[in-house]
Amino acid sequence: MATSSYVNFGHTSGKSPQIHWDRDFKHKIPVYRNLGLLSAVFAFSVGLTIGIFIPLMYYNVNAKNTTSQNYHQTTSASLIRTIFLNNSYGYVNNTKPPPVSFVESPGSFTDNEYVEEGIYWAKKVEKNLPEGYKDQKHLIWSDYIRKAVAVRLESGCGRMQNRLVTFEDGLKGCVRYRQNTDQIQGELFSFYLAQILQLPNLAPSAVSIVDLTSPLWTNLHNEIASAQWNSNRPIVVTQFISNLNSANIPAIFKPLEKHLNKFDVMNMTKNPLLDKNDLLKNLVELAQWSDLIIFDYLTANLDRIVNNLYNYQWNVNIMEAPAHNLARKADSQLLVFLDNESGLLHGYRLLKKYEIYHSILLDNLCVFRRKTANVIKKLKSKGNIGTLLRDMFERRNGASVKDILPTLPDKSVKILNERIDRVHAQIIKCQSMFAKT
Repeated sequence: MATSSYVNFGHTSGKSPQIHWDRDFKHKIPVYRNLGLLSAVFAFSVGLTIGIFIPLMYYNVNAKNTTSQNYHQTTSASLIRTIFLNNSYGYVNNTKPPPVSFVESPGSFTDNEYVEEGIYWAKKVEKNLPEGYKDQKHLIWSDYIRKAVAVRLESGCGRMQNRLVTFEDGLKGCVRYRQNTDQIQGELFSFYLAQILQLPNLAPSAVSIVDLTSPLWTNLHNEIASAQWNSNRPIVVTQFISNLNSANIPAIFKPLEKHLNKFDVMNMTKNPLLDKNDLLKNLVELAQWSDLIIFDYLTANLDRIVNNLYNYQWNVNIMEAPAHNLARKADSQLLVFLDNESGLLHGYRLLKKYEIYHSILLDNLCVFRRKTANVIKKLKSKGNIGTLLRDMFERRNGASVKDILPTLPDKSVKILNERIDRVHAQIIKCQSMFAKT
């Protein structure tokens, strides 16, 4: 059976079929050896490809993500610049028509009852500005806080550890408490700067110390503990203002308009939808906005209009929302500039990121209050803003405050002087473009 079995495999010679099988197997060894070599080469190639391809893929993904982030940052800035273009300058070069076509030629516009010398709000507008808070009111409040006795401390006046304080005569104040001293400095020195600029839009404020032995706080040990205030910390106490409403960004500063110059004022005067009372009311608001734009540029305030501009790239409706930390008194049209703690210190540290947003409105502003422009020119000429702010701090505060709260740093004074120069340059540029057209 065995022999016939081998015969069935086709072996016909006289030799043993086993010998034939060994010979055939040995003949096929090179083939199997080549197949093994090929398999090894193939496996090595696949491994090498995977080893190179996966890191490259990871690198490309990260590179694309990084590029995408950089592109997003670049295009965001470009987008903002495009949307809030310096269209004010287009009028002079006749490169753009007025956004509202109530007039035929911007070159035909001369000064009227609302604009003087091409760049200043006229006396009619100035005369109708609300009185607001001037020097005497600030001094009265500072003196009051030195003698006041608080009887109640409760949540209110914004976020975190701020508190609404009630004094024994019923008057109220908002107390700003922060862990970071530079935010208290920012609030206080922004307030002093507003007084130097003669802006009546900031409520009276005074700096004090959390001292449980002082008459101001002696009745409030439990409330202060509940608020988690630490002793010997500086605080800013601001007069509480009632009857405040939210304030929106005027249409003229939104993306469809973008600028304010004398031709924009002219268009408003020709608008048949506005009667004289509404027109004057709008111009009084814009005159306060011209001060706000300068003030926020000088202080590099992050918590007001810059907040809306920065978020516009993600939410185009945000310009319709009320402006942060800005309110309007219901009974007087006064715009109140609230919460200025990011000014002069924190905002200055973030200029690299936010300067584009700080510049947008200033670059498109070409109507100013004459008084504000004159103060800017004087500060530019004398270069003494640091001295003025520090002298005010020294005069108005006792040793206990000055031992705890530092004065404005030299670096902040330097940046503030540079920004005063920038505002002054903007006024001069507007004068050259609009005073004679």
